Amino acid sequence: MNLNALLALIPPPVLAALGNGGDGGLVNMLIAVVVLGLVCFLLWWLLDYAGVPQPFNKVGKVLIALVAVVLLIRLIIRVTGVTF
Repeated sequence: MNLNALLALIPPPVLAALGNGGDGGLVNMLIAVVVLGLVCFLLWWLLDYAGVPQPFNKVGKVLIALVAVVLLIRLIIRVTGVTF
């Protein structure tokens, strides 16, 4: 049995979710969102754990949230294929 016959057995929605050739399918997006969330959570926790004084702590948390939102927007734009 060749590869094309095996790929024909996979339903099209599953192939679309996996992405063809790693071009940014939904599974890749989910992995990236989980990794981004984990990194942001660890940085957030590190700010609290290190005992950074209050004004710097708040600024650090705002910067972490801002970078996370910008990276999430870039990820969504890349997956949807919208170009500017």
